[in-house]
Amino acid sequence: MNLTSEIKKVAFIGDYPPRQCGIATFTHDLRGAMALQYPDVESFVVPVNDQAGGYDYSSEVRFEFGENDLDSYRRTADYLNFSNADVVCLQHEYGIYGGAAGSFILALLRDLRIPLVTTLHTILENPTSDQRRVLKELGDISSRLAVMSERGKKMLQQIYEIPVEKIDLIPHGILDTAFSDSNFYKDQFGVEGKQVLLTFGLLSPNKGIENVLRALPEVVKKFPNLVYIILGATHPNLLREHGDAYRLSLERLAQDLGIKRYISFHNRFVDVEELKIFLGVADIYITPYTNAAQTTSGTLAYAFGSGKAIISTPYWHAEELLADGRGVLVPFGDSKAMAQAIIGLLQDDNRRNAMRKQAYLLGREMIWSKTAEHYMESFRRARRHPTNQSIRRLKVRTLEEERLELPELRLDHLVRMSDSTGMYQHAIYSMPDFSHGYCTDDNARALISMVLLEELEMEEKALHPLAETYASFMQYAFDPEAKRFKNFMGFDRHWLETQGSDDSQGRALWALGTCAGRSRHHPLQAWAAQMFERSLPTALDLPSPRSWAYTLLGIYEYFRRFNGDRMAAQARDELTRRLIEIFEKTATDDWPWFEASLSYANALLPHVLILSGRWADNRSAFEIGLRSLRWLTSVQKSAQGHFRPIGSIGFYTRGEKRSNFDQQPIEAHCTVSACLEAYRSTNDSHWHDEAKIAFEWFLGRNDLGLSLYDPKTGGCCDGLHVDRVNQNQGAESTLAFLMALSEMELLEQNLKAFHTPPGNPLGSSN
Repeated sequence: MNLTSEIKKVAFIGDYPPRQCGIATFTHDLRGAMALQYPDVESFVVPVNDQAGGYDYSSEVRFEFGENDLDSYRRTADYLNFSNADVVCLQHEYGIYGGAAGSFILALLRDLRIPLVTTLHTILENPTSDQRRVLKELGDISSRLAVMSERGKKMLQQIYEIPVEKIDLIPHGILDTAFSDSNFYKDQFGVEGKQVLLTFGLLSPNKGIENVLRALPEVVKKFPNLVYIILGATHPNLLREHGDAYRLSLERLAQDLGIKRYISFHNRFVDVEELKIFLGVADIYITPYTNAAQTTSGTLAYAFGSGKAIISTPYWHAEELLADGRGVLVPFGDSKAMAQAIIGLLQDDNRRNAMRKQAYLLGREMIWSKTAEHYMESFRRARRHPTNQSIRRLKVRTLEEERLELPELRLDHLVRMSDSTGMYQHAIYSMPDFSHGYCTDDNARALISMVLLEELEMEEKALHPLAETYASFMQYAFDPEAKRFKNFMGFDRHWLETQGSDDSQGRALWALGTCAGRSRHHPLQAWAAQMFERSLPTALDLPSPRSWAYTLLGIYEYFRRFNGDRMAAQARDELTRRLIEIFEKTATDDWPWFEASLSYANALLPHVLILSGRWADNRSAFEIGLRSLRWLTSVQKSAQGHFRPIGSIGFYTRGEKRSNFDQQPIEAHCTVSACLEAYRSTNDSHWHDEAKIAFEWFLGRNDLGLSLYDPKTGGCCDGLHVDRVNQNQGAESTLAFLMALSEMELLEQNLKAFHTPPGNPLGSSN
């Protein structure tokens, strides 16, 4: 490749119209400006889709990939590598790509063999560990990084340690409009003789429009001919999650303030030509955002370049662009100051017009044709100084380098085993066995599975009804007086007992904590948090070590969102102390275990002590957890190296012969889960290998060489006998497989996205 040759072909990655998003508009406008300014340079777009089936794109879109389809990112890299593009221009925003902090995009870029120029639309001052990791790797992979403000440039150097020589400061492009009097456009809107305020962009609560509304009663006393135009559709993500609640709340606020006749909503996503007209009619443009941490605002740039007088809160981009009298800054959330600023500008025509002229003249350096020239120079620099990655040859991966390929996640059998009451306990082959009814144990595990699948971005329409069914079963199972859960229910919907087992209490708390700590389904999350608080106190009365351990799992999941809960912290410390105490009483050098026998769900006990060591800084718990898990995995391994769980017929008492059969799926899942936590906690790839060995038991790497997972049904068989597989596919077995697969998939996705080498795993998101 001739690195100094002229640019002949450019590929753009981002989202793209007709998707309604500021990044989509930017990608479209930048690509269009490049095409106009450099007609001999071919360009095409590779958009990321946030919905199944994508969008009805225009002809410049050549290839597309799915936001949450990790494999499609790699296919996209292959397409780009064979496209003869000279440079790739990526639009980066954390929220538009899949994976933790949008990490899936790294899987694409890491396989890219073309110089990369990345435009950073968001640079965070206090990033999470995942956000920092993503941006630092973007900095390594990219030949050039484009930022839109001086502050963004400094933050890249100071916070992310990116060398200044890789950074290009390129202002956000803007429309090339004439400097005109707003009165010229007002007749088109029927607002002749009125003072017009304008805010535009996708509506969401962080836009702070309510603070402008609260300022208007004071303003309209002096300017009764005022109209405030709020232009823009509700953000699509907000609309999907909450409907149009934010817009409706603004309308109610306007009514309560008595200013409805001064407010005009235009609930649509406007094109460039329409936007020119709306900007033209405005006397003052307002950006009342609520958060300072915004290095770029396309709406601010457009208004500024059009020569508008601007009032804004002091978020980073506004502070920089509106300095030296080019606009008015008011404190965040200060409606009184907003009112004074509006009145002051409307009363002072000379000041307002001077501000407009100053903004317009500076804005001539920001028009899209100038921006295109800056990007072309950045592309040329990228070609002259590519990263080592972009000049490497296409690479063939060996099996050792490839990540574990996992079975497809399927809900067929889980759905088959569920009705409007809950999940059935047992199956005859793959058919539900009605005669054994339901239990809280299985509905709790089913609810956990739904939350894990939600985290894997499985279709929410399929998950939420099932999750609500399992949650409803648990709600009905709870006895508010005893603060305990019933467990077994007959097919006739009558309870078969007044109080459930100790383990069922622990599993219920595990499910509630997981739902409260992880679910994005807010009503379910709120229900689970409330139920967790009500049912936790009785956990301290349970005598069973496994019930303590299940409760601890629930507490740590709950702490993902509510880690300030003192009652939960006290319960955690007490239950951890009990587990350490029984270990120290029972363990010997040749039997480093909590009890005199190995029975069921064994890996659960070391798992929660590793968690306590990691998240409660309990060194003793951590060492006991690792020691006991290392011994357990050695005991549960055949001479050939495959997973051989303790059999449920007789178990394994110290000093006696262990039972090898019947082997149960719950043992494989518990071992997978514990080893993955050990891997996250120690940076030791040994534990990742142990998790894979345990998981492969489901797939046939076992004593009989037979798969317990049935890919035709999506179910898992109930166990491994001495001579055969138990062909019944009950709830516990199927859920053990689904949870193990989900946990493996969550880790593998992050490993693929972050390209984490063995021995240096990602941290947990706790």
